[in-house]
Amino acid sequence: MLPISVCIIAKNEEKYMEECLKRLIPYQFELIVTDTGSTDRTVSIAKKYTDHIYHYDWNNDFSAARNFGISKATNDWILSIDCDELLESIDISLMEQLMQKISIQQIGMFLIKNIYLSENEESILNERVARFFHRSHAHFTGIIHEQITPFDHSTPSHILIPMEFLHYGYYSKDDKEKKALRDIALLKESVANHQATPYDLFQLGQSYYSLHNYEDAKKYFEEALSYDLNPDLDYVQHLIESYGYTLLEQKEYALALQFESIYPDFCKRADFVFLMGIIYRNNALFDDAIAQFNYATTISNYAVEGVNSYKAYYNIGVIYECLGNRLEAITYYKKCGSYSPALARLDALQ
Repeated sequence: MLPISVCIIAKNEEKYMEECLKRLIPYQFELIVTDTGSTDRTVSIAKKYTDHIYHYDWNNDFSAARNFGISKATNDWILSIDCDELLESIDISLMEQLMQKISIQQIGMFLIKNIYLSENEESILNERVARFFHRSHAHFTGIIHEQITPFDHSTPSHILIPMEFLHYGYYSKDDKEKKALRDIALLKESVANHQATPYDLFQLGQSYYSLHNYEDAKKYFEEALSYDLNPDLDYVQHLIESYGYTLLEQKEYALALQFESIYPDFCKRADFVFLMGIIYRNNALFDDAIAQFNYATTISNYAVEGVNSYKAYYNIGVIYECLGNRLEAITYYKKCGSYSPALARLDALQ
């Protein structure tokens, strides 16, 4: 039995609560559920799996709620998740080995596969999140999109842990919009009461982007980018990529082309290289676009599913088709496997 307490905050999560807890039970983790005011069956479902259920009066502060739940745990090692994050896999043997050598100063990161539904097609955004830590060393800060922060304000030291979760919180359009509007309200409140951080501004931009409000998204992304940022930070990589797609949505293709100047700092991830392919394509630089899409397929580090495989090949196929090179287009569409847009083009061309 691993000495880990899984801490979950919940409010009206009957849709996911049962599956979330059911998947954790086989590993004998201590399960701590902090309910912030559910009016559905969330609490009754949780009682089937754990006795450790606590009520917290919601005060628009996610970190405060998480830290309250953590205070109720009997183990010092904390794994923090949400109800709509479902355990997909865990390597117990590797986890046991890791627990023997991890220091309390290290913060564990695991993979979350964010599942989105867009135009009746599922897409996956892979994201490594820092949610495993020793409570004597760190706690949560930030009222929303909370982060694990060492008590001594030292730079966090991260280690990968062998777990993967599926996240369905943004699966439907309604869920996505509700959360974006909630996030904007809380972030604006935080920014009004405290000096805005680049991370706050990034999250505001992300929220507006998800609502297709590209004008406000651009404003907050550019404000975040006015700071001196470390390109190695994961959120900075996301910030740059989101800003790039915002410029494309606003048809500011020439401005997006200036991303060439930051290419060396961000080309370690397939997502940025794929984005450069899109930027070149929109600037009618087709040879450069094809080169970038091909290069993206050689990079193993990525966030969005397909940018280093079928989506890159599909875009090459589209370019060749638009240029009238039917055979090359078919060749690349065939490399896309079961990707439905590629199959549709193959049906049209063959």
